Amino acid sequence: MSGSLEVRNFLIQQDTMNGGSAGYNGVPAQRSGDTSRVTDDQIQKARLAVARGALDVEDCRLLLDMLGLVPGDDGLPPVSR
Repeated sequence: MSGSLEVRNFLIQQDTMNGGSAGYNGVPAQRSGDTSRVTDDQIQKARLAVARGALDVEDCRLLLDMLGLVPGDDGLPPVSR
């Protein structure tokens, strides 16, 4: 059970460092504008989904990186470029 808590803390830390909001309420927003772009909200939801399935912090970090959900040198994750 502590692995899940570690993963959650890791995501909170990543979100805080990247200036994101931790106000995820689980209700999807209506799509507007360019539907081909990945929104910040979609990225956050994807990170949470990965964290729920990760075995530990290192597994979460690896999965997030493989899926392009970790911010690059420019501060943006590859999925949002």
